[in-house]
Amino acid sequence: MIDKPGGPGVLAWQEVPDPVPGPGDVLIDVAASAVNRADVMQRQGLYDPPPGAPPYPGLECSGVVAEVGSDVEDFKPGDRVCALLAGGGYAEKVAVPWQQVMPVPDGVDLVEAAALPEVACTVWSNVFMIGRLRKGETLLVHGGASGIGTMAIQLAKAFGSRVVVTAGSAEKIARCLDLGADEGIDYHKEDFAEKVQADVILDIIGGKYLQGNVKALKTGGRLVVIGLQGGSKGELNLGALLAKRASVHGTTLRGRPVDEKGVIVRGVVENVWPLVAAGAIRPVIYARVPMSDAAEAHKIMESGDHIGKILLVG
Repeated sequence: MIDKPGGPGVLAWQEVPDPVPGPGDVLIDVAASAVNRADVMQRQGLYDPPPGAPPYPGLECSGVVAEVGSDVEDFKPGDRVCALLAGGGYAEKVAVPWQQVMPVPDGVDLVEAAALPEVACTVWSNVFMIGRLRKGETLLVHGGASGIGTMAIQLAKAFGSRVVVTAGSAEKIARCLDLGADEGIDYHKEDFAEKVQADVILDIIGGKYLQGNVKALKTGGRLVVIGLQGGSKGELNLGALLAKRASVHGTTLRGRPVDEKGVIVRGVVENVWPLVAAGAIRPVIYARVPMSDAAEAHKIMESGDHIGKILLVG
């Protein structure tokens, strides 16, 4: 729980009533959750959960189905699942609309499956559904060593695209290259806009990178902004955008209606899960931390030293 906004120390493991599933919900006994940047922002008081979501953090989980609502047909008690959540993953149980629940991919450990829902749904919806990345095109991923970045590298390569990443150290760039990235740019030393021309850019930085991103776009390029770590405001050169016949998209995932999330989830199960089962994509896990010690996991996230996902294990 978060009694008041603040640093990692405000996170407290407390007893709360068990969630009660509605007719269209699946109740999951949580095996693991994962830390996302949105959790940190919620803890700081900068990102309130959407209406109806639990007040405590957690945008994804894996576990075993404990109970299903009367309208649920696709899942049954005992199923191994993972799920995209609007909140509430830092818990022993969570109730989630069935549309946001996915079977654990074949060959994936139940705990490790918690590293997949948020990044898989984010990358699929933004790079492929909105960005329309195609075989042979170039994808530029900012924050290539993040959980989203490590998924974007693997998924884009699996679909036959060239991938360039930005990262903040030689170690992180090397890890991205190991995952299949074709080129890495150290943003402390180089200007990415002078180094790459991309068809699609997946950006977690926002305002600080807006001008550089437009410069780095090819003709017909698509910039998809999903984060604001570098600020919410930037100067947009409309002339450059028009000359390139390019587009800028800003999206979030957490607050979307359940049916929209369901479309994304079904796309992930159909297009991404077979690649995970085949070993072409794998969850990249940096640390496993006890759920009751979520404050320590948030410290790791805020340090910026991690590569891939930080799991919270029940």
